[in-house]
Amino acid sequence: MRAIIKGNPARAARTVIFLAVLLALQACTSPDRWHDLESLYAEGSEPARVPPIEPELLPVLESRAPLHLRPEAENDTLRLSLEQAVTISLQGNRELRVERHGPVIAGAFEEIERGTYDPELFAGLEYAEERVSETARSTGEQFSVEAEEFSAELGMRQRLPTGTDLEAGLGLTSSTSNRTPKQREARIGLSVTQSLLRGFGPAVNLLDIRQARLSGRASLYELRGFAEALVAEIETAYWRHVLAGEGIRIYEHSLAIARQQLDEVEKRIEVGVLPRNAAAAARAEVARREQALIDNRSNLEEQRLRLLRLLNIIGPPQPGLRIEPTSQPRTEAVPLTDQDERLALADRLRPDLNEARLRRDHFNLELVRTRNGLLPKLDLFIDLGKTGYAESFGNSVNNLDDDNYELAAGIRFSTYLGRRESEGRDLVARASREQAVAAIENLRSLVELDVRLALNEAERTRRQIEASAVTRQLQAQTLEAEQEKFSIGTSTSLLVAQAQRDLLLSELAEIEAVVDYRIALVNLFLAEGSLLERRGIRLPAAD
Repeated sequence: MRAIIKGNPARAARTVIFLAVLLALQACTSPDRWHDLESLYAEGSEPARVPPIEPELLPVLESRAPLHLRPEAENDTLRLSLEQAVTISLQGNRELRVERHGPVIAGAFEEIERGTYDPELFAGLEYAEERVSETARSTGEQFSVEAEEFSAELGMRQRLPTGTDLEAGLGLTSSTSNRTPKQREARIGLSVTQSLLRGFGPAVNLLDIRQARLSGRASLYELRGFAEALVAEIETAYWRHVLAGEGIRIYEHSLAIARQQLDEVEKRIEVGVLPRNAAAAARAEVARREQALIDNRSNLEEQRLRLLRLLNIIGPPQPGLRIEPTSQPRTEAVPLTDQDERLALADRLRPDLNEARLRRDHFNLELVRTRNGLLPKLDLFIDLGKTGYAESFGNSVNNLDDDNYELAAGIRFSTYLGRRESEGRDLVARASREQAVAAIENLRSLVELDVRLALNEAERTRRQIEASAVTRQLQAQTLEAEQEKFSIGTSTSLLVAQAQRDLLLSELAEIEAVVDYRIALVNLFLAEGSLLERRGIRLPAAD
């Protein structure tokens, strides 16, 4: 329906002013001010609650360990604690520097989607000139027409989360022709279009914003998972380096004992107490321990290079920098009996599980979109305007109070005769949501398995600490007994070498059990998703 109606000009003017004010107020409306509509999207699920991203801030890893801590380097030796290793690695890790930009980029997409509802100010200038020949219908004579037109417009438009499109504008037109008198025109108008079916309401129109927000929060969990894996790698490398250093210390000590035993055997051979072939076993044991020492020094070098790489201080300027760990591996090993609490903690903190829940919520939102897309399109529109005519722009604006105005109103309807595309998209959304739900259940079972296996490994290594300590003590007594027998001639150098070898292996097993227990605890905390909190490191997605 469209009509030009003559009526009360004051009423028409008030109507235009009221609608213009309404547009101005709506232009100040931000989608942030709409009530949270998560309950409309959840479909019976519980959306993950995580704090919003601050897109203008780069996510910063905060550690309770003082950031000013620096290792002490003297004479090409780096004295380094475990806390310092973690802090330095997080501060300078190149891969982490790359990954930490992900949440910023994802958060920017939310701002991009919010920009859809920003008010738009538009303006335009246009000049047109024509020179044509026309034929008069009454006389059949040709005549030339010369005309020029100048127009300008200024207005504002905005789309609202309700599915409403508003536009208000003021236009000025000047037309001059050799066949018509000079005329100036001023027009003020307001257009309102409201979706009634497809695209109606904030529940569907704010989907892109909420999906972008979920993607941003999911990227925070991706960063959290990367940071946890990095911390676990750093701590494991640190303890592997400690184990390699302890192994060298033990082998060097055992090598010194083996050489001392060889000297004693050779002295007895010289005085004729032992036959000359009695030194073969002692020499073989010295050679065997020298071989083991070579392998362990190579292992220490490998662990040193790996740790320096994680610390980001490896390079030509310091190729020979040695690391002297200051953190001791021995710790109080207590039984872990809180399995249920740790499983609940993993269900709440594991970043991959929380990320999967956010992906499920993303599909919940997509399902709302596709269901809305099954509806036909039905729009209500209203166009209201007033026009003033005169020979000058000033008078044309004053003539806006004349007793005429324009009002056009109606509805527009459209739908596809076949809805295969919309139904296909809805089917994909429903199947994707069911797939996401099934993936979460599968991932929860895997997380539970990870925690149970990590608990089992931690308990095994804890028991190994106790058992290996007892074994070492008994092997030390066995060696002492064989040495006493050898001193009185009732034992052989071979039996003494075997006892020394058994003691060496038991000492290595004991320190390896201690380090394995430390690493098992790191893996347990990683399986729980609590490693960062236990190390005093916080990320935005941790709450």
